[in-house]
Amino acid sequence: MMHGDLLGERSRLSPQRTAVVDADSGRRYSYSEMDRRAVACGRAWLYGLGLRHGDRVGILCSNRIELLDAFFAAGKSSVILVPLNTKLAVPELEYIIRDCGLRAVLYDDEHRGAVKRLRSRLDVEFWIGLDDPLPDDLSNEELIVTRGAGSSVYRRCQPEDPYCLLYTSGTTGRPKGVIIPHRQVAWNAYNTVLCWQLTEDDTSPIFTPLYHAGGLGAFLTPLIAAGGTVVVHGRFDPSEVWRTIERERCTVVLGVPTIWKILADAPEFQDVDLSHVRWFISGGAPLPKHLIDVYRERGVVLRQGYGLTEVGVNCFAMSNEEAWEKAGSIGRPMLFTEAMVADESGMEVAPGEVGELLFRGPHVCSGYWNNPQATADALDKKGWFHTGDMATRDDDGFFTIAGRAKDMFISGGVNVYPAEVENQLLQHHALRDAAVVGAPHDTWGEVGVAFVVPGEGQQVTPEGLASFLGGRLARYKVPKRFVLVDELPRTPYGKVVKAELLKLLDQTDPTNDEKE
Repeated sequence: MMHGDLLGERSRLSPQRTAVVDADSGRRYSYSEMDRRAVACGRAWLYGLGLRHGDRVGILCSNRIELLDAFFAAGKSSVILVPLNTKLAVPELEYIIRDCGLRAVLYDDEHRGAVKRLRSRLDVEFWIGLDDPLPDDLSNEELIVTRGAGSSVYRRCQPEDPYCLLYTSGTTGRPKGVIIPHRQVAWNAYNTVLCWQLTEDDTSPIFTPLYHAGGLGAFLTPLIAAGGTVVVHGRFDPSEVWRTIERERCTVVLGVPTIWKILADAPEFQDVDLSHVRWFISGGAPLPKHLIDVYRERGVVLRQGYGLTEVGVNCFAMSNEEAWEKAGSIGRPMLFTEAMVADESGMEVAPGEVGELLFRGPHVCSGYWNNPQATADALDKKGWFHTGDMATRDDDGFFTIAGRAKDMFISGGVNVYPAEVENQLLQHHALRDAAVVGAPHDTWGEVGVAFVVPGEGQQVTPEGLASFLGGRLARYKVPKRFVLVDELPRTPYGKVVKAELLKLLDQTDPTNDEKE
């Protein structure tokens, strides 16, 4: 039977190996110790709080060991974990808590203020403090000590039982709760180990938020399945990350493009020992090719990955050699992963043509919580999940992302994919960041508008940027306006919030930034 208790299974095989290192305290936890903690957490939920099969528990905290306890307890107890996005405002958290009907919420000191406001608005049965609980709330430590004693959790989870609900970022509307079954957790872990060739000798730092599928699926669950080691950071600090990579001799590292740019700009990047690194990988947003070159100069392969919460965060694989030869590609689909580039009728398009990327296989989610319409819209009758991402496939079977379907605009009757234009802009030596959106135009229907962030001390002009792109792209793809901004609005996982750019567009004066 395939279930999500990866920690329990690995603990039987490798009890004394180091599973987790706390980057802040330096404390090291063996597999057997982590398993005992997860068992105690699960028992406290079941026998201390009286939670039942399918009840939901939320957790609102930064990366820390208790978050791992809760995640692995969900794999043992049949209770569904709902990691809450720590960046959300109180009304957004309130919506999610109501939507999934939490019976309990665990929280840390950093979020006491938010919890105090939420308590007055919501009928949640148990509020549990990981640090100093609010008056009348429970202490997680006391709950574990008094009700967590025991050697096992006697709940057998089935493959289709929900393991956790992961809410989408909600950049285009209300967040949707993605139902992640035990099957998906297990399959993502096993397939990542096999296709990315992870072993018990691999070590990876986790500094991306663990309320997100990326932090959980790469590399927490795969390395636990393989018997490797994860180093958990409470926050992202580029200097500390480089020190961790060197001190713990990390071999594989996940980041998003924004993080890879910050890490490359850190002073430690030039001198840090990277001899033990097998490869780095980027996900969450398109990876500019110039960043691949920056890391290549340091002798490190920076791969482009691809995944979604709904289909598992690891869907493709490639070798180090292929990562250089096929720079910009996301690779070939993993084992037993059906991937297709399809037209609007659902028919596969020819190699080189742009279409929507579809997936089918055991790594796909069960749908959306309390949202049958969204589930029906995403999962068709043949079992294909429609990602909304546009892609191409070459003759060798390698896929490349062209951008989001909703981001595409039509200029003069021709499709323009912003990701293609953005990749070229980011190769300009004077730009630190860039994003392109489509805007209405009297003659062409829509034209591109580029929002660009110059590097420190760098000067750019609309004419110069248009000339730069003119030698690299067809004329209709070159943006008609260039807007200089200090920063781009991004989600915690690096995606540009283009709805915010469209709002900003209405506030800008086109007279000083237009290039016809």
